[in-house]
Amino acid sequence: MDQMTHCCACGTKLILKDCPHEGMIPYCEQCGEFRFPIFSTAISTAVLNPTQDKILLIKQYGRDFYILLAGYINKGESAEEALVREVEEEVALHVTDCRLMKTSYFKPSNTLMINFVSVADSDDLSHITDEVDEAAWFTFDEALENIVHDSLAEIFLKNIVRQLKGGLRLG
Repeated sequence: MDQMTHCCACGTKLILKDCPHEGMIPYCEQCGEFRFPIFSTAISTAVLNPTQDKILLIKQYGRDFYILLAGYINKGESAEEALVREVEEEVALHVTDCRLMKTSYFKPSNTLMINFVSVADSDDLSHITDEVDEAAWFTFDEALENIVHDSLAEIFLKNIVRQLKGGLRLG
C-alpha cells in the first residue's frame, strides 16, 4: 500500500511511528499528528426503473462503452446525498430509494468506491444532461452483456444482478 511521504498540513517529511492498535503509521513530528491515508470517495449506482426490472447504463466522456452512473462525494455530503445529486445532475431522474451494496478501493484514481443500487421515479431519459453522452435501459442480462468488461463497474453490476435475481426489491 502506498503511504504518504509528506504531511498534508505542513509539508514536513513524515516518519513511521508506532500508533497504538494501528501499527506503524506515518507521523508528522512538526504537527505531532499521525497521518492516515487520504483518498477520494465516490459513489456508483445501478439505477433501476420504477418497476425494478431494468438497469440504466450510461456512456460518458466520448468513450464507446457503458458504465454505471458514478460521481465524487462533495465535502460535507453523505454518500446517499451524492447519489441523489449525481443521478439528478446526469440523467434528470429522482431517486426514490437506494441500498448500499459493496465498496472497493480503486487504485488508478486513489478512490474508495461506494456502490449502491437505486430506484428512479421515472424511466424517462429525454432530459439527460450534457454530462452524459448516451443513456439506455437494459434488462439485467443485457446490462451484464453491455457493461464495460474487466472493470470495477462489472464487478459491482454482477453482485447487484445476482441479488436482484435472488429476489432483492427496494422500497
